Amino acid sequence: MISCAIFLSSFLIAQETEKKQEEAYIFEKIKEVPVTPVKDQHRSSTCWSFSALGFIEAELLRVTGKEYDLSEGYVVYKTYQGKADRYARYHGECNYSPGGLCHDIPWTWKNFGLMPESAYSGLVAPDTLFVHGELLTVTKGFLDGVVKNSNRKMSANWKNAYDGILNAYMGTPPKDFIFEGVKYTPESFAKSLKLNADDYVNVTSFTHHPFYSEFVIELPDNWLNERVYNVPLDDMMAIVDYALENGYTVNWASDVSDKGFSWKNGVAILPDRAIESTSGSDAEHWTGSKTPDLYAFDGKVIEKDVDQATRQEYFDNWTTTDDHGMVLCGIYKDQRGNKFYKVKNSWGTKSGKYDGYFYASVPFVKMNTTSIMINKNSIPKDIRKKLSL
Repeated sequence: MISCAIFLSSFLIAQETEKKQEEAYIFEKIKEVPVTPVKDQHRSSTCWSFSALGFIEAELLRVTGKEYDLSEGYVVYKTYQGKADRYARYHGECNYSPGGLCHDIPWTWKNFGLMPESAYSGLVAPDTLFVHGELLTVTKGFLDGVVKNSNRKMSANWKNAYDGILNAYMGTPPKDFIFEGVKYTPESFAKSLKLNADDYVNVTSFTHHPFYSEFVIELPDNWLNERVYNVPLDDMMAIVDYALENGYTVNWASDVSDKGFSWKNGVAILPDRAIESTSGSDAEHWTGSKTPDLYAFDGKVIEKDVDQATRQEYFDNWTTTDDHGMVLCGIYKDQRGNKFYKVKNSWGTKSGKYDGYFYASVPFVKMNTTSIMINKNSIPKDIRKKLSL
């Protein structure tokens, strides 16, 4: 019996070892920063709210040791109001969409406060998750009617009517609420969090503006025309690493439409597409070598060496766009020694490979990052000095 048990144990260990060897990626933790649980933005383009508030929740966890659940719905509601006002003032000649950028959270925070999820969810029964397609269609149609009306002037009541639509789809945010036995307004609740909204800044890296200066980043979802700090690519990556190594998370705006992003496989990589050009070559014909499948996600592909010029080219020709917001919360390496960042997503925990997380390679982050939001105290001192922060 003992020999059988030993044999069975050895067999199971061998099976497990073989299984691990077959795994395309095996990740080993180097550094991980605590974050709050993964949420689900569901059928809404509100990743910017989920990611930025997830980032702020991680900041609260870092500073207070307490886990907060902040209301994404409240931020979405207030930014819808802001976008509607801007759309009217521009006579309908500007972008109106559910998208946004991470700096929309500090804007809401400073102007309207924040709320806990328990006070306001932004959901109206029977919805239990965000479904915003009809909300966008109806509000956009309403605004187009307002700006194109035949009265030749704006009605004094259009904002009340617009808010009525928001209230029907998202519920009316309370003017005050009870949280942990204390009565708050959104403004007083935000002040109670003991974080300073002005501590959070946005950084990017592009050559069409001077380095170590600010510029209005040219993205359709930058409806606030907010400014970001511009630094060289190596500095941007140094900021990411320094923040994570020192216990800060990074609010990451990126392009996940790249073929190298695979939610199913739990990784985001940037294969060197130059390898594709060898397909059908004379060398391949005579040597019999085959071009590897760049998107097999087998862990063996060679990734692209990203430089400043290539990153700029991808942004300029729209290969890199701003389509998703997430949170970088850890540094890992795979079994081949390649460095990856652990990423908290907002697509729930029931899909994907890693229960709501995935791992993004350094080349992927270098190429596809449109901007990051960080606590300015998580920027290396020499870079902070150059930015006058």
